[in-house]
Amino acid sequence: MTDDPPRVEAVDRALTLLLALGEAGPTGTTLTHLSETTGVNKATAYRALATLRRRGFATQNGDSGAYALGPAAFLLAERAMGPDNLVKALHPVLVTISREVDELVHLGVPMDGGMLYIDKVECKHAIRVWSTIGQLIPMATSSLGRAVLAAQNTPDEHLTAYTGQLPGEDDDPDRLIRTVHEARRLGYATEWGERQPGVACVGLALMRTEFTVGAISITTLAQRMSPDRARELADAARRVGTPLLPDGFSFMAPHRSPEGDAS
Repeated sequence: MTDDPPRVEAVDRALTLLLALGEAGPTGTTLTHLSETTGVNKATAYRALATLRRRGFATQNGDSGAYALGPAAFLLAERAMGPDNLVKALHPVLVTISREVDELVHLGVPMDGGMLYIDKVECKHAIRVWSTIGQLIPMATSSLGRAVLAAQNTPDEHLTAYTGQLPGEDDDPDRLIRTVHEARRLGYATEWGERQPGVACVGLALMRTEFTVGAISITTLAQRMSPDRARELADAARRVGTPLLPDGFSFMAPHRSPEGDAS
C-alpha cells in the first residue's frame, strides 16, 4: 500500500502535454519537441493532442503544424479566477482582516487598465470613503493597483503608460516608478490621500502560484496612518489572512528588486 493516489495513464499524459503547451507559450511547439520533452510516445501524443484540439484545449497552426494552448484552457482559468468565484473564496479573508484591524477592507481585480472593486467589508467606526462594488479606480493612484503593478514585476518603461492617471501636478513618471519599487521591496503598497483627501490605504497583492489575481486594501483616515502603522496593517493582514487563503494563494512577499530596479 502507498499514499500515492491512483493514476489514469491517459489523463496523466494529456495533462503532461497541457503543461508542456503552457511552457511553450503563444507560439507553440512541434509534436516532435512535445514528445521529446514529455516522454510521451509520438503516436500517443498525436492522438491525445487531437482529442485536446476537439475540446478546444489545444490548437494547431495550419502552416507550421505547431501546437499551442487553446481557448478552452484560458477560459477555464478565467472562470476559476473570475470575480464571482474570487469573492466567494476570499470574503472570509476580508472579514477576518477587517475585524482584526477595525478598518475598511476592499478586494479588487485588474481590469481595463484599472482596479475593479468586487468586494468590501465595513469596519465598526465610520470612514467617509466613496467606494462601491463595481467601481473602477485608477491603477496609478490606488494602493490596490500599485500592489498589482509591483507583484507583476511591471517593467519601468511600461509604468509610464499609467502616469496619465496621476493628478496633473503629479504627472511624474519617476514618482510612480519609485512608488512601485518601494511596494516591491516592502511587499505592500501605500496610498496617502491621492485619490481621496484625508484617506490612506495599504494594498497587498494576491498571488495564485506565480500569477497576480488581485489585491486587498486596508483603508483608514490619513491622520491615523504613518509608515509604522502601514507596516502594522500589512503584517496583521498577512498574519490573520494567510491561514484562510485558498490552496495555492498567497500574499506577495517582500523581495529584492529585479536587476536594474533602483529602489
